[in-house]
Amino acid sequence: MAMEKTFNAAEAEARLSAMWERMGAFRAGANASRPETFCIMIPPPNVTGSLHMGHAFNNTLQDILVRWHRMRGFDTLWQPGTDHAGIATQMVVERELARTQQPSRRELGRDAFLEKVWEWKDKSGGTIVGQLKRLGASCDWDREAFTMSGNFPEAVTKVFVEMYRKGLIYRGKRLVNWDPHFETAISDLEVENIETPGHMWHFKYRLADGATYEYVEKDEDGNVVLRETRDYISIATTRPETMLGDGAVAVHPSDERYAPIVGKMVHLPLCDRLIPIITDEYPDKTFGSGAVKITGAHDFNDYQVAKRANLPMYRLMDTKGAMRDDGAPYEASVQRAREIAAGSPTNETEVDSLNLVPMKYRGMDRFEARKAVIADINAAGLAVTELVTSLDEETGSEHLERHPVVESKSIMQPFGDRSKVVIEPMLTDQWFVDTDKIVGPALDAVRNGDTQILPERDAKTYFHWLENIEPWCISRQLWWGHQIPVWYGPRRIGEEEGVAPFDWSETVSFCAATEEDARQQMLDYYGDFALVPVADRDTALAHVQTPDSVCYWRDPDVLDTWFSSGLWPIGTLGWPEQTPELQKYFPTNVLVTGFDIIFFWVARMMMMQLAVVEQVPFKTVYVHALVRDEKGKKMSKSLGNVLDPLELIDEYGADAVRFTVTAMAAMGRDLKLSTARIAGYRNFGTKLWNACRFAEMNGVWEGHATQAQPPQATATVNRWIISETSAVLAEVNAALEGYRFDVAANALYAFVWGKVCDWYVEFAKPLFDGEQADETRRTMAWVLDQCMILLHPIMPFVTEELWGTTGTRAKPLVHTDWPEFAVSDAEATAEMTWVISVIDGIRSARAQVRVPVGLKLAAQAVGMDATARAAWDRNAALIQRLARIESLTEASAIPQGAVTVAVEGATFAIPLEGIIDIAAEKARLEKTLQKLEKDMGGLRGRLNNPKFIASAPEEVVDEARENLAQQEDEARKLAAALAQL
Repeated sequence: MAMEKTFNAAEAEARLSAMWERMGAFRAGANASRPETFCIMIPPPNVTGSLHMGHAFNNTLQDILVRWHRMRGFDTLWQPGTDHAGIATQMVVERELARTQQPSRRELGRDAFLEKVWEWKDKSGGTIVGQLKRLGASCDWDREAFTMSGNFPEAVTKVFVEMYRKGLIYRGKRLVNWDPHFETAISDLEVENIETPGHMWHFKYRLADGATYEYVEKDEDGNVVLRETRDYISIATTRPETMLGDGAVAVHPSDERYAPIVGKMVHLPLCDRLIPIITDEYPDKTFGSGAVKITGAHDFNDYQVAKRANLPMYRLMDTKGAMRDDGAPYEASVQRAREIAAGSPTNETEVDSLNLVPMKYRGMDRFEARKAVIADINAAGLAVTELVTSLDEETGSEHLERHPVVESKSIMQPFGDRSKVVIEPMLTDQWFVDTDKIVGPALDAVRNGDTQILPERDAKTYFHWLENIEPWCISRQLWWGHQIPVWYGPRRIGEEEGVAPFDWSETVSFCAATEEDARQQMLDYYGDFALVPVADRDTALAHVQTPDSVCYWRDPDVLDTWFSSGLWPIGTLGWPEQTPELQKYFPTNVLVTGFDIIFFWVARMMMMQLAVVEQVPFKTVYVHALVRDEKGKKMSKSLGNVLDPLELIDEYGADAVRFTVTAMAAMGRDLKLSTARIAGYRNFGTKLWNACRFAEMNGVWEGHATQAQPPQATATVNRWIISETSAVLAEVNAALEGYRFDVAANALYAFVWGKVCDWYVEFAKPLFDGEQADETRRTMAWVLDQCMILLHPIMPFVTEELWGTTGTRAKPLVHTDWPEFAVSDAEATAEMTWVISVIDGIRSARAQVRVPVGLKLAAQAVGMDATARAAWDRNAALIQRLARIESLTEASAIPQGAVTVAVEGATFAIPLEGIIDIAAEKARLEKTLQKLEKDMGGLRGRLNNPKFIASAPEEVVDEARENLAQQEDEARKLAAALAQL
């Protein structure tokens, strides 16, 4: 069957994908011919997700490794699957309910809502899997895993229970990122810090009992610049509403200004409460007033200060981000807070129950409360003020007025990446992994080389995170996810006559894999009391208690998705069952991932696998950089610079997209992606296609069958290309072994386009008509086969299509054996390298001085040695045809008005007198060179200017450097051409 003129990617990609799936090409162990295994776990995309350029980049690199190992006969598994994505999925389904005017989540109730989620998952949750297939990802799709189905729920529950029993998991009250929209804790990864216009307000906290002190300010040289008697300390805040929960005012221990009042009490404005002035290393005495209000329940830095100083931390807001409206009246709450401040014993539970929001602000949205607090502070005369010149509009006269000091300033505001609302640091009861107890083995594994992280700089990131690790909050206040396997009941206090048997102010936890197991624990604890399951603690308190029964309820929270995905390597292989797959493929070989989740996922997988099965989950972690736009900017919908990989695949084909990201995957460097690059690599696929069509037209494929070893060759051209093929095979193998994907791609590009499709095709043309025609056909067929094989891991579609339409094949390319041969022909390589240098040099020299392309010229050889003469004699016809040389004579000196080409063993001169107007050409070159010198001078001036380097965006500086390098290269060529003339 004759080849089509062009490769139809849209038609072929779908057809070839279906063929691969039909034949089970990607199943674990497919094409295995050796005992070694190779396993990669796909970083599971969110079930709500759709393919973006980061996915395309990440999965292309994985697919290259997998296809390469599969063709080499490794027992290969690329494990696919998706993450249930708690917040994202719950958000999608809630929006869908609202869009279709169905009952809301809370109206449905937990069980009915979860049914809706599963309906959505079955209908729409597989979008990204289909998109990965379009990219050509060769996962074992029959083994597709999901973090909420199969053995995963059992695995997650088992790990939680075992870690709880070992004391590695605990419930506690800590500060977390709280999303008021979804009413749940979220991880740092789900927080976007965005620079936002804001304000800094300055307030006075007056000293108790009318006390005063001498406030002295000095300049850098120790000279007094301000001395005054004050009865207050000034603080500055960007969030005035949080001051209602202050526990102290902190100053730096070395701040002399406040030394006289450290330990004294101040009145908390708007609140009938006294708080102490304390010292701590946290305040910066050079910033603002140097005094910081400490609100431990609503600020991460304040939380640490409050813990060090043992301050009570009063929560001000509810789960929706409104000021609390629960608990006892303010008067009762503040009275108890005063007693606690005076030393009365208390505990976290009681402190959290106290609502210290004055009645006026209760129930207000936090931002409305901010406005009200500011207004009341101003009205009470407690704002720090400054003299401002005002104009009387009636009289036109100026006078001085005191105005509150309010600074306009940009602040880094945390937003929920899904909800887009401002995140509130919130002190809540959550479940935590005591990471201090499990982090050691994860650090040791990388230090001692059990797991290697590439590039090395990302290992430093890994160490930084783990050496400064905080407890890991693993609970989320959602419905979609793995519900925490803990049940609660009241504390039992005895069976004395007339004494209530239970204390409902305290609860007891029962952690078990199933409710039946938990009930058994309850029977052991409660004895003969009947166990009554209820929805929650409030229901239990409202339940009509009987003398012989006790209510219990399950923890409503679910686990952070990072907890379940932290078990991804063992969970997808069937753990806790000791499956054959687990024994064969674990530990896995390599993880390919982005640098932004080194801590959130990579480190947690390391900790979890080592804690659960005492093995590292993978031997190598390859960390890739970001895909940015062509100017180096991060892709963003708001900037309008997002490239959609599916649209690019539609336009250019999957192979071109894959080759582009591979060729640009320099270790540790971000990719600057442009459609021009993708179009260029589509042309690369077309170049190979056309070379195969040229071969077909010259009878190369007639009777051809796949040959593992190179054919015997006598012609220098054929010996050379076989040797070059062996060299590029070795280069590609070494590059892929070292995860240098860009090196492999660029080596193949230079070989396939340059040496095969350009030089070898041209060199072979005259051989098809001579006595070495059959040898040349066999050689060309074999070489083009090697091009297809070596390119297949990067460009699977066009190579598989070519493979199926050229020659007789024992099996599809996806399962064809990776080459194993080594041929080195130094003599042929040296000779053809010399020939190419002559042709290239003459072509470049002609182009520089604009000799008409079709014009054949006489050339002279100067100082030609015996080796060069012999090489010329054997290849004269080739050189003369391709360099457009009519004749060659030897000369003793270079003639005037000639361009020269120096090669090893000879200098070739081409006289141009009468061919071009030499004077005019010299004038053109001089003018062009002068303009280049001017442009380069401007670029050098900018790049030598420290202000430009410091202030210009990184992409602008990079572009200037690239432009200068290109212009300098062009200037060198022009100067050389001018010198010759």
